[in-house]
Amino acid sequence: MTKKINTKLRKKKNNAKQVHLSVIIPAYNESKRIGRTLLDIDRYLSKQNYTYQIVVVNDGSADNTKQVVLNLKKLVKNLHLIDYSPNHGKGYAVRIGMLGSNGKYRLFTDADNSTSIDHIEKMWDLFKAGYDVVIGTRDKKDHPKAKQAVPQSFLKRQLGNLGNILIQILAVPGIWDTQCGFKCFTEKSAKDIFSRCKINRWGFDIEALALARKLNYKIGIIPVYWINDPNSHVNWKGYIRTFWELLKIKWNLVRNKYGLKNRS
Repeated sequence: MTKKINTKLRKKKNNAKQVHLSVIIPAYNESKRIGRTLLDIDRYLSKQNYTYQIVVVNDGSADNTKQVVLNLKKLVKNLHLIDYSPNHGKGYAVRIGMLGSNGKYRLFTDADNSTSIDHIEKMWDLFKAGYDVVIGTRDKKDHPKAKQAVPQSFLKRQLGNLGNILIQILAVPGIWDTQCGFKCFTEKSAKDIFSRCKINRWGFDIEALALARKLNYKIGIIPVYWINDPNSHVNWKGYIRTFWELLKIKWNLVRNKYGLKNRS
């Protein structure tokens, strides 16, 4: 499956001119939200003085997400769809989008638009300063200006803090919010990192940042204003799966499953 998709993407990329920014949106059963998000993103980017593309990766949706995206192609000229089945997970979708897009900079963001696209403006100065990866954070421990429109419940905050401590101990020290769905990579770092990734679901953010660190890419952090969507697909099973994937990432690092020790 992956090889077939990648072959198709390479053929498309070879015939396309590079754009300044690729916005990758992983989507699974997002027919009710994806349309509004795409229009908002395009409305903002169409006013900028750089080229862009919006790439929706339809991760085996069971609803009509694919048709909603196709119907918007007449309104959103720079819209592209990567479609496959069955569902593989958000990490897989982001990986396919990162490796299949054509931007000098490659941003992934969530289909629910919880972090508005105009936050990208905070990232440009960091890239100009030499950062390779710039991530958004919702946690004031990462940046004092980070803000959430509706704070999470006390229990979720405590579980989140515990999870973040484990993530820092095992994989990504020094970053409190590894899971914010607003991260941008240079073309080089995106190819280098995501071509090595193995985690297909919620733990992929941790893996990408751990690899960025191991590959000596410079990571910058910007604060975001995060608007929680009550219809989010993340549930308790997601938390458990993320913890299990964290252990797998640590094992992969220890066993050199990413081929990092062989780099010259």
